[in-house]
Amino acid sequence: MDFLMLIWLGQPVWLWLSFIAIVLALLFFDLGVLHKKDHEIGVGESLKLSAFYITAGILFGGWVWWYLGAVSGMQYFTGFLIEKSLSLDNVFVISLIFTYFAIPRIYQHRVLFWGILGVIVLRALMIGVGATLVAEYYWTLYIFAVFLIFTGLKMLFTNDQANDMSKNPLLGFLRRHMRVTDQLHGQQFFVRAPAADSDKTVLWATPLFLALCMIELVDLVFAVDSVPAIFAITTDPFIVYTSNIFAILGLRALYFALAAVIHRFHYLKYALALVLVFIGSKIFLGDFVFDGKVPPVFSLAVTFALLAGGILFSLWKTRQTAVMKPY
Repeated sequence: MDFLMLIWLGQPVWLWLSFIAIVLALLFFDLGVLHKKDHEIGVGESLKLSAFYITAGILFGGWVWWYLGAVSGMQYFTGFLIEKSLSLDNVFVISLIFTYFAIPRIYQHRVLFWGILGVIVLRALMIGVGATLVAEYYWTLYIFAVFLIFTGLKMLFTNDQANDMSKNPLLGFLRRHMRVTDQLHGQQFFVRAPAADSDKTVLWATPLFLALCMIELVDLVFAVDSVPAIFAITTDPFIVYTSNIFAILGLRALYFALAAVIHRFHYLKYALALVLVFIGSKIFLGDFVFDGKVPPVFSLAVTFALLAGGILFSLWKTRQTAVMKPY
């Protein structure tokens, strides 16, 4: 029992274990009960599953508010909103990946589900390193702030660039160093088949595994923006990690609905850019102007207002294309 009360990364061990248990229970319920058999996920099912995950995230945030206080609660919800919004670009890139590898909808949930496990581990490593750096060298927050402001300005003033999956360095590396089948083999990531130059049976990766690797790379790239953004809100690793994971869980569930209408959120990019600039500037404002941190309620209100404005403006500007594009 004493072990459970030990403080690890700012919070008792039992708090971390409780969160991990909740996430594992959600994932088990998702794969072991709701999706025990592969099937195509429609928009309706996607929305219901996303609502389930979002509700879980909000309830957890409410508990954080009650147990750790209003400041921690507002920081959690601000991080949740930012991560959820920044991850919207993930939907577009993931859609490109599935299209490039010709992954049928019936197998896409399987790839996204196992991708979540990779996200849980990768985000834990990145946040652990970030928390250690901030705790030992506070000035690293200023580096995060400058990076966020630069990224936000770049998003504001640069055009979208097409993604050519065939030129991706990771994909080229995997194809050179692994045996990869030309076709899918059902839901299998690996299959055993004769080698190309002999009758010996060897292990081959399938395009489904390559799609999984590419999605993990996308998560890693987008984490470079989202992790510094939430550290600019709070340096509590528990709030950073839990808000990140709950936001990603809900977005992956929403993928099958968003993929069909992602074109209607084109102008959200500019709202996200302003959010990054605001979050980055907030660190300098808090330390050099307000002689302390900017109030969490102000951060939450500005973030919510910018994102809501971006969503509503996008929907208004694209109202002529309200009919869903075929997916």
